Amino acid sequence: MEMAIFVGIKNEQGMRTMIYVLSCMLLLGCKTRQHNNTSVVKGSETQNMNADFTIAFGSCNKTSIENVLWDDVLTAKPDIWIWGGDNIYADTDDVAEIARMYEAQDRVAGYRKLASTVPIIGTWDDHDYGENDAGTEFAIKKESQQAFMDFMRVPKDSPKRKQEGIYTSHEYKLWNGSVKVIVLDTRYFRTALTPDNDSDKRNKPNAYGEGTILGETQWQWLQKELSGSTANFTILVSSIQVLSNEHGWECWGNFPHEADRLKKLIADSGVKGTLVISGDRHISEFSQANIPGLAYPLIDFTSSGLTHAYRDFKEEANPFRIGEVVSTESFGLLRFDFLRRTVQLVMVGDDGKVLNELYRTY
Repeated sequence: MEMAIFVGIKNEQGMRTMIYVLSCMLLLGCKTRQHNNTSVVKGSETQNMNADFTIAFGSCNKTSIENVLWDDVLTAKPDIWIWGGDNIYADTDDVAEIARMYEAQDRVAGYRKLASTVPIIGTWDDHDYGENDAGTEFAIKKESQQAFMDFMRVPKDSPKRKQEGIYTSHEYKLWNGSVKVIVLDTRYFRTALTPDNDSDKRNKPNAYGEGTILGETQWQWLQKELSGSTANFTILVSSIQVLSNEHGWECWGNFPHEADRLKKLIADSGVKGTLVISGDRHISEFSQANIPGLAYPLIDFTSSGLTHAYRDFKEEANPFRIGEVVSTESFGLLRFDFLRRTVQLVMVGDDGKVLNELYRTY
């Protein structure tokens, strides 16, 4: 938690002058925040935008493949890094092997530097959970959860260690606004998928009302987190896509009643500036949908993958897509301007190249 004491002066032209007296990170020692008011990344021609708070995130990261993006993540000067799932590719029911792969990721020089610089949070997906497309039936999910929490540096005496599932929330408060990050677990409680035997797709939607992604305990927790949020922006972290629902891979669309429940919960809660970030797909894309009762369109920003992407991608149905699909390695940036209630969403590739971007005001 960061504490800040400041003095604000406003003249007739509406310009503010701030003097920061103290900025202290509890438990981590003293640290002075320097806001990045320049372009997003080196070599970028993107619009210059004031960033009060910056989130970097990504998914699909193999320790056996060099990740060339860590230096670019550091250049972007994020305030936090969010793992979006498939943080390693373990695919095993041997928890010792899962732990060894997390340790290998911790030894990667670029990531080690990032982790020593900014807080790390995030979720898991199937490959770091332990088995492709696995859900609640996975035999060592409790052991895998402990290995994940070791990787995330969750204290051994934390109540989260006794909770079933890795869902959690974080709120980042600055002098002029706040961002709440709600991290969902789409693995621990997720029930069976329905194979599609009538087409070349892997899955088809379950019968409406059949099965769950989050499980009832997590649903009740999520309702409290959303209904109690006063943050300027609320970010939902889902390892699988929420809006894109026609590709036949894993997504919320395989559980249409759960997707509808999530959208209704967001609308009914009245939270400000809610958007979804997701991974899993080995492509990056923006999706957007109008939700009944929600005063603004809901965006799902998919960023995937960090070390390997679907480079042979040609086309895929997504009725909610905005702009072009990025099928090369990339990570995502969210840059928040509290005064203007604006968020800049950026897909960033190697050497800081901006591959796609979107601006939204809430």
